[in-house]
Amino acid sequence: MQIRTLKTHPITTKDSLLDIIDTYIPALQEKEILVITSKIISLCEGRVVAKNLGISKEELIRQSADAYLDIESEFSVHGIQLTIKNNILIPSAGIDESNGDGMYILYPENTQESATKIWEHIRSRDKIKALGVLITDSHTTPMRRGVIGIGLGWCGFKPLYSYIGKPDCFDVPLRVTMVNILDALAVSSVFCMGEGNEQTPFSIISDAPKIEFQKDPPTIEEINELSIPMTEDLYAPLLKNGQWIFKKNNELNLTLRSLHEH
Repeated sequence: MQIRTLKTHPITTKDSLLDIIDTYIPALQEKEILVITSKIISLCEGRVVAKNLGISKEELIRQSADAYLDIESEFSVHGIQLTIKNNILIPSAGIDESNGDGMYILYPENTQESATKIWEHIRSRDKIKALGVLITDSHTTPMRRGVIGIGLGWCGFKPLYSYIGKPDCFDVPLRVTMVNILDALAVSSVFCMGEGNEQTPFSIISDAPKIEFQKDPPTIEEINELSIPMTEDLYAPLLKNGQWIFKKNNELNLTLRSLHEH
């Protein structure tokens, strides 16, 4: 597998995502995967809130998250709110300040729609059929120091590879093993793209193994297949003990609309 990163100018809310793609992404070849950090999609979508507008990060987190633990909870460490966003356990609902130039940067409004839009644009532009698009973010692993990558949205390939029914080294059929291709590719790409001032928000993956390309965007069923209900998760004994506050995610868009109008 090969990964090459692409450098851009500093992306701001004044930029157009498709214009950036056409400026910096060369013609892609069949069976390549374009990886994009979610942050530049958020910037192009205007999914930012200036710190001087008077709304706190804690308020934004609670409005943006699908579920959250109180910052005063016994489960809170270092004053960080643990949240669930888009079926991902993640701190602060993914809201980031790094490389934000005085702004809080939120997740894209709909990463799956963004991935599909980019996938359709490049397939049409470059006249190719087998193409993958992957939108990433940085993430943490419990009880391990340092950040890695995680996939937030994708299009054009299956995110899971199943070993179920395939033999192990002793010819015993495997019963439950599946490989999370989506996050495996995200980890490799985020490592190459960097976390600081590299200005490389794009990477292109070629010759990746076990990829099954698709001719259509993922269905709702395929998207849901990637997630595990909290009660069935391997870490359910920990997750279920948290006093989660679940909510409908309708407050955030009202707040953003109000802030942008003023």
